[in-house]
This record gives sequence, structure tokens and C-alpha cells, in this order.
Amino acid sequence: MRLFILGLGYSARHFVRRFGSAFSHIAGTVRDPGQRDDLGGIEVHAFSGSRPARETVERVGAADVLLISIPPGSAGDPAIAAFGDVLAAGRRKVVYLSTIGVYGDHAGGWVDESTPPEATLERARMRIAAEQIWTDTARGEAAILRLAGIYGPGRNALVSLRAGSARRIIKPGQVFNRIHVGDIANSIMAAANHRGGGTWNVCDDEPAPPQDVISYAAQLTGIAPPAEEAFETAEMSVMARSFYSSSTRVSNAKLKHELGVALAYPTYRHGLDALWRAGEGR
Repeated sequence: MRLFILGLGYSARHFVRRFGSAFSHIAGTVRDPGQRDDLGGIEVHAFSGSRPARETVERVGAADVLLISIPPGSAGDPAIAAFGDVLAAGRRKVVYLSTIGVYGDHAGGWVDESTPPEATLERARMRIAAEQIWTDTARGEAAILRLAGIYGPGRNALVSLRAGSARRIIKPGQVFNRIHVGDIANSIMAAANHRGGGTWNVCDDEPAPPQDVISYAAQLTGIAPPAEEAFETAEMSVMARSFYSSSTRVSNAKLKHELGVALAYPTYRHGLDALWRAGEGR
């Protein structure tokens, strides 16, 4: 089984480290291969949204499983624009990494895959459009995985607390779901092996206020938590502030029941406990 990854980002690299032995050949794209030394065992192709090399197009066409983690841009999905013709010529399993941000704001209410997307942010609207394009292109074999806030080795509250960059922004009623990168890897593999397509939320069991995660990390490390900051007056970038524009509790029941995924880290506490034991944030 041949795997091609469009966008060798954090989640995709973790997937390869965990399940690479399941594939006879693995290739993928990065913007500049010369700047990457962390992709051993992967045939690397350059792709930055412009016209791809002929060899890259051929590898995409020969893949049995296509994993897409490149986000759409203002001009649409760059991968579809570059590889649409070769993708239309054959059938393969497509796993597209999207985001739970497509649901928009539900004032802390629960949503699942039957909830119509109602995103107000432009980047979320672009995601919804990309989901539909990949679903149409894969002709019944597209697995749309809507990911919650990603954390894992090197990217977690323990690390940010130790680095002094953690903040406790307080917005009453605000909750997020999260997902450990190990559970993302398991979900990708389950989706790749699933017959037919569909949409699944890949998130933990316990949506929680963001400040609670920092406070728990502080307990583990023994570092004093940063002072609370009111959301209304906190200095934040436009992008950072936009993540607080929606408060939604997302169900993962379909992921468990249809794909059979058993979360290794069902809450942020399970995930941070494991990361702390592995030496993160020390």
C-alpha cells in the first residue's frame, strides 16, 4: 500500500513514525526540502502551491492512500488546483485533515457530525469548501477528519509553561476540545482502513476552559501558573483572539462507534500526565 502525504506537518509526521511500516512506500511534500532534516525514510517532494514537478504528480497518481494536511488559502485548495486532473483519473483513499472550527459558535452547546457547519470566520468557510471538494474528488472514498486543538510532544502546555509563554486568558463560558497527536495518528489509520467515506470529529471526551489546562500543567511542573487575564482587555493578535470567537462542545461518539477508535488520551489530563512522564516541560 503506497502513501502520499500532501503537507508533512506535525500530525502527518507523527502518523508516519507510528504507522509507516504499514505502507510499502511513503512520499510527501514540504515547501523547501532543503530546510528539513526530520523526514528520514520519506521520499520528499517540493510543493508550495505552484506547479508541481512531473515526478510529484506521478507519485500522487500512483498512491493508494492520500493524506492531505495542507490548509486551503484565499484562492481555494492548492492541492486540488495542482493535482485535480490526476486525482480524477483514478480511485484511492483520501484522508483530509480538517478542523472542528467549521461548526462555528454554539455558546458551549454540544455538536456532532449531523450539525450543519455555520462558520463565520473566513478560514473556516474555506475549510468547509475544501471538505466538499475533496469529498467530490474522491468519489465516495474521502474520510474527512475534523480535528480539535492539537497537542503532543514538543507542543503542549507543559512546554509553554516552562518557556514562560503560557497565558491564562479568562472568557466566562469558553470551552474547547483538544486532541493528542497520538490519537490523531490512530484515527488516520482507522479512516484509511475504513471502507467508504464519511466525516468524523477527532477530539477528546472533555471540552474544557483553556485556563484549566494551564493550571493543571502548573500542578504537574510545580511552576506557579501565570496570572489570570480578562479576555476583553488582554493583548492578543487578531488570529489568537479569533480562536475565542466560538465556544462549542464537540462529540466524538461517531469516531468511536464507526471507526472503532479508542482514545489513548481521553482528556487533557491523561495527555499531560503521559507527556510529563516522558520528560516534557522538565
